[in-house]
Amino acid sequence: MSKSIDTSQPIIYPKWFGGSASCMAVLVSHPLDLIKVRMQMGHGGTKVGTLNTCIRIVQGEGMLALYNGLSAGFIRQLTYGSVRIGLYETLKEQTKANNIPTSPPVLGVLAGISGFIGAIFGNSSDIGNIRMQNDGSLPPHLRRNYRHIFDAWRQIKHQEGWKAFGQGLWPNAFRCGMMTSCQLASYDSFRDLIVATTGIHEDHPGLHLSASFLAALVATTLCSPIDVIKTQLMGSSRNEMGLSRVDAKFRSAGATDYGNADSFGAA
Repeated sequence: MSKSIDTSQPIIYPKWFGGSASCMAVLVSHPLDLIKVRMQMGHGGTKVGTLNTCIRIVQGEGMLALYNGLSAGFIRQLTYGSVRIGLYETLKEQTKANNIPTSPPVLGVLAGISGFIGAIFGNSSDIGNIRMQNDGSLPPHLRRNYRHIFDAWRQIKHQEGWKAFGQGLWPNAFRCGMMTSCQLASYDSFRDLIVATTGIHEDHPGLHLSASFLAALVATTLCSPIDVIKTQLMGSSRNEMGLSRVDAKFRSAGATDYGNADSFGAA
């Protein structure tokens, strides 16, 4: 005898589901993120487009090279992704419990705080991720050859010390705060605009997919300059003076190059 299912109560998912879902997304987005990092690091000073960068990687390093640093990508989402999504939901619940209107500006602030704090937890994974993704573009004698994220952490600690794990922390935290806030604010705006212009039902999957894509595009474009700075700082060892790399890149390529590869890396 089958039991009836009570559909009147909303389904409550564990807050760590956000991190696990982000890990699934990494399986699809990691190659694009790697291409973005290669373009942002810009070794050799020659600007190369997205497709040409992808072709160079595949021809020179093989198809699997597009997934270099995948272990770091997973750990980053289990830390940064889980914290920012779980914290955002908690803050939103507390806001409603205190009878504070959850207007778009309020939600934007909550999202920004969540992204900022989440980046602090994921910073060490982000450093390993960027270095592993960019390793194949370096001359053989300069490659770090990290086998996985735990090997990366071991080598970073041994060669550069504990302070190296905070490299690029503040640009990363501000970038993640801005990214999360922009994603939320623009998502709500695009969702309402699509509903108003097309009359589509608010539960339609196409609505959420379209609004999410447009929100990610806006957020990534706005946050691209600070994302380039973060990548430059994290991709350099403390001995390589990452700030000097950023200054040299700005002087040689100009401010417009800080929008390089702004189509990827929305997470």
